[in-house]
Amino acid sequence: MSRIGKLPITVPAGVTLSVKDNVVTVKGPKGELSQSIDPSIKMEIEGNECKVIRENDDKQTRAYHGLYRSLINNMVIGVSEGYKKTLELVGVGFRASNQGQVLELSLGFTHPVYMVLPKEIKIETKSERNQSPLIMLESIDKQLLGQVCAKIRSFRKPEPYKGKGVKFQGEYIRRKAGKSASK
Repeated sequence: MSRIGKLPITVPAGVTLSVKDNVVTVKGPKGELSQSIDPSIKMEIEGNECKVIRENDDKQTRAYHGLYRSLINNMVIGVSEGYKKTLELVGVGFRASNQGQVLELSLGFTHPVYMVLPKEIKIETKSERNQSPLIMLESIDKQLLGQVCAKIRSFRKPEPYKGKGVKFQGEYIRRKAGKSASK
């Protein structure tokens, strides 16, 4: 039995969960999300709890059991609380600004990098004197938010010698020693 799959999903007040034709729809105060699930996975909704049940013990069905439970739980948390991620730009002259859904990054290249963000993501940039610029992203969809953060980070990953690049706030970068002077 999947340890994650057998855990019940607690549905908070103000959130409705419905299943129709193998599509789970979650509506809450922050928005609405839907996810199609495999026909071998069933859902039981009782009051403010939801259980994910598998029909058989095939290897693939066991894998889907924990996966769909996690996806549905992330959707419930997303529509009730939402998800936030903060990226930090470390480096001399690195800047970030946004005009609506267009993010402009200055990352030490000869040209600025522009990225158009999906409408489901709210963006805010903050630049203060003597501090690294910050990019704050907020969304109800955890999967989409992670993909966008990974894409922004891929423009200039943190390097291990000086730690320059785009990193998550609070992320630890393993540092390497540089060249040592020989006698």
